[in-house]
Amino acid sequence: MEPRLFFDAHCDTALKVLDDGADFAEGSSSTHLDFPRFREAGVRAQLFACFVLSERYPRREVERVEELFDCVETMVAATDGELRIVRTGSELRAAFEGGPAAAILGLEGADPLQGRAANLRRFRQRGVRSLIFAWKDNPFSGTAFGRNDPLTAEGERLLGLSEELGVMVDVSHLSDAAFENVCRASTRPFIASHSNCRTLCPSGRNLTDRMMRSLADRGGVMGINLSTSFLSPSTLDAWKRIRERFEGSKLDWREREQVAKGLAPTVARPPFEWITRHVLHAINVGGEDAVGLGGDLDGILHLPEGVEGVQDYPKIPEALRAAGVSEGQIEKICHRNFLRVFGEVLSD
Repeated sequence: MEPRLFFDAHCDTALKVLDDGADFAEGSSSTHLDFPRFREAGVRAQLFACFVLSERYPRREVERVEELFDCVETMVAATDGELRIVRTGSELRAAFEGGPAAAILGLEGADPLQGRAANLRRFRQRGVRSLIFAWKDNPFSGTAFGRNDPLTAEGERLLGLSEELGVMVDVSHLSDAAFENVCRASTRPFIASHSNCRTLCPSGRNLTDRMMRSLADRGGVMGINLSTSFLSPSTLDAWKRIRERFEGSKLDWREREQVAKGLAPTVARPPFEWITRHVLHAINVGGEDAVGLGGDLDGILHLPEGVEGVQDYPKIPEALRAAGVSEGQIEKICHRNFLRVFGEVLSD
């Protein structure tokens, strides 16, 4: 059997490289993803999220995101041509036809646009081809853990401009109300790059069955997230109890992240089969054309049993095969669905 190829729609590895000095090209024990393991696993396309919150970098949002863009470019350059940043559908498809593997620049949260949809033009010229409007409530949209506000008027303008420019609209992190706005107003397919099934795990970051059907009806794809708090209800509850310890705390966000990282080993890891459960439910609800992988590697602290990083991606098709998923469906989940939708939205 030919090695399985993968398209992963979300990772935060650039943050680990920029802030922690992780070595992407040679390999790093401190990350979930580096190029040697990426290549070994058979990943042919990876979206690298560039995440900036205004409250963390006040008046430095643009400077910070430019640092992340530069970081991804440096990571790619260090692979000696085996990985390249792609901007068009044809460049992306070439990654699965013998060309260099594809890196896609994604903006996770539109805070660097500084409240103006028109500023997307600048970032599109810089190479951004995917956009999550908000990670935390901002001038464009409400979010899953925010006030459930809909898209603002500027957010609606951002939606229209994203479609005009061929930038993928990503609804992961958005509020349910904003998701409905995107469904009503969109004219092109959109994605939920790293969101799971709310029926199985009741996190507000996951999609309801109705949302999954709406996404599928519009030609979109959802990427199964490997964060245990989006996979297993019991693990979600455990992480909620940890977050409750921070309520009223004077710790800043960096200190909170360090405390959470230290507590992660105390949380039981859910079985690997939770990944399979979410894939099967997503197929049953949205269909085999609407499911892919968006692991959120290096953006999460806690992985299910049997997963230490990207090197374990080949275990996913093995588990799906054992669960009765057909070879054709597995191929769609591993790469073809995201390849199709990005190939359609990214202009040539």
